[in-house]
Amino acid sequence: MTTPHKRAGGLNAFRIALNELRRLSTGTLPKLAMFALVMVPLLYASFYLYANYDPYGRLDKLPAAVFTEDAGAKDSNGAERNVGREVTDELVKSGTFQWHQVSEKDARDGVRDDKYSFAIGIPHDFSKALLSSGNFEPQQATITLTTNDANNYLSGTIAKQVADQVRKTIAEKVGSEAADKFLVGFSTIYGKISEATDGAKQLADGAGKLQTGQHQLADGASQLATGSASLATGLGTLASSTAQLPSQTQKLADGAGQVADGNQKVADASSLAASASSDLQSRLDSYRSQLNTQLHDAGLSDSQVNDILSRLDQLRSPVNEANGKIQSANGDLQKLSSGARQVSDGAHQLASASPQLASGIAQASDGAKQLRDGAAKLNDGEKTAVTGTDQLADGSVKLRDGLAAGLKQIPNPDDPTRTATANTIADPVAVTSNGVASAGTYGAGLAPFFISLATWIGAFVLFLLIRPLSKRALTAGASPLRVALGGWMSSAVLGLGQVIVLFAAVTWLVGIHVAHPLGAIGFACLVSLAFTSIVHALNALFGAVGKFLGLVLLVLQLVSAGGTFPWQTIPDALYPLHIVLPMGYAIDGFRHLLYSGASLQILGDVGVLAAYLVGGILLSTLAARKHRVWSVSALKPELSL
Repeated sequence: MTTPHKRAGGLNAFRIALNELRRLSTGTLPKLAMFALVMVPLLYASFYLYANYDPYGRLDKLPAAVFTEDAGAKDSNGAERNVGREVTDELVKSGTFQWHQVSEKDARDGVRDDKYSFAIGIPHDFSKALLSSGNFEPQQATITLTTNDANNYLSGTIAKQVADQVRKTIAEKVGSEAADKFLVGFSTIYGKISEATDGAKQLADGAGKLQTGQHQLADGASQLATGSASLATGLGTLASSTAQLPSQTQKLADGAGQVADGNQKVADASSLAASASSDLQSRLDSYRSQLNTQLHDAGLSDSQVNDILSRLDQLRSPVNEANGKIQSANGDLQKLSSGARQVSDGAHQLASASPQLASGIAQASDGAKQLRDGAAKLNDGEKTAVTGTDQLADGSVKLRDGLAAGLKQIPNPDDPTRTATANTIADPVAVTSNGVASAGTYGAGLAPFFISLATWIGAFVLFLLIRPLSKRALTAGASPLRVALGGWMSSAVLGLGQVIVLFAAVTWLVGIHVAHPLGAIGFACLVSLAFTSIVHALNALFGAVGKFLGLVLLVLQLVSAGGTFPWQTIPDALYPLHIVLPMGYAIDGFRHLLYSGASLQILGDVGVLAAYLVGGILLSTLAARKHRVWSVSALKPELSL
């Protein structure tokens, strides 16, 4: 006989496991349960990966608004530019999102009401600010980004990345153009204008010297014209006056010859008179000497002799004077005769040369007239030249001053201005974020999703211990509604305790800020009541299978509720699940209450969850009605959990 101890010793670990597997595989439902247990990880992985395979590739399903109020501006070339319109057109053509061009009011209202996930706006002075660096009055252009974390936290994060990419694209485009024009254009212009300024200075200096010389030349030409006119007049007078010069000089020569002959005769006569006077003086001297001797011989004393001789000398004095005059006149007449001869000879030479002289004077008169005419033309030309030179000098001075002034106007900024301009070129666009509602942190952004998930899981695990329907109440013949409510209320009370503890941990321990705590707790209680009602109905209707269906519903809601990425990014096939299943509405309500506060949209969430609450109780009532009739499968189920 085999003892119990020996029978138990024959059951090793492998046999125990085999017996358990054999028990679970006995019957149709246990086999399906084993298959479902095997498929649970696959359901999680496949559906979750399918739903999140490429959310960024489906951003074109995400509605976004864009508006522009850019008034445009003129660039450095004078061309009209509207960069805001260019950016808007490029965004719409890119197809990265489901872009809608609307007004600013419609965009903000749409983001608030969850019509658009976010909105990008371009203000009226966008182009003016972008093109301001060309005037060295740098202004940073801005674009506005409007988000609402109450719609979806990650949609705001994606929007910020999109706005940053837009900013970088504009910065690269405009910054490249501005840098090229600034660095290349201004450097070239400055160098060329500097060279032109140096040339203009030399031109102005040369023009000034030319102007001075031209005025001097004009003065000389004027004097030449005046002098040549006077010369022509004088030479004309001289020519007319000397026309008879040959005949007159010939007469002069003849007369001068006659005068010379007559003077020669007078000179000869004067020479004879002078000679005779000289002889007379010699004789008188001889007579005086003889008289002196004779008087001494006569016995006169020396005094008497000297007295007589003095008287004689007095008598001779007129003769001596006459002799002096004769001798002087003779010398003059000799000179006169010689000069008259020279005059006669010169007059003859003048008479011989006067025809040529008259002809030369006539030619000089003609030349003087030509000189006068040419000098007059030169004077007129010099007046014109002076006017042109004055204009050239004025123009060169204006050119010099203008180039110098223009060179000063060519930008040569100081270090702070240059740094500000360079910074504006490098980063011309800033993003101003206007959040309708802000979560603040990544954890706070995902809080609505995890609170909803935790509430569902909390409702799910409750029915691992709680029986959905009281068999005692059913046996006693209680009404199905009472049985359903009694089975649900026990889970509802525990569920309310769950959400209260959950919110305490989320706010106090985790530190997530809740915009409206009372409203959020009230909504969480509604969510818990609705979820427990749904899970209770599944367990009441389907028993152990209901637990599995609750797990399947959890997976389906995870992939369709839009807890992380915007729900519009999920595949089109999952859109109906998002609309039908309750977790999406729970997440939406939590977002509004945690971040911004209740709005009219939350009434829809409350209505859907209330409908699920009532619907779950009605289904539980139907299940209680069915369980009033006992069957073999109910007394001995193929699968019990």
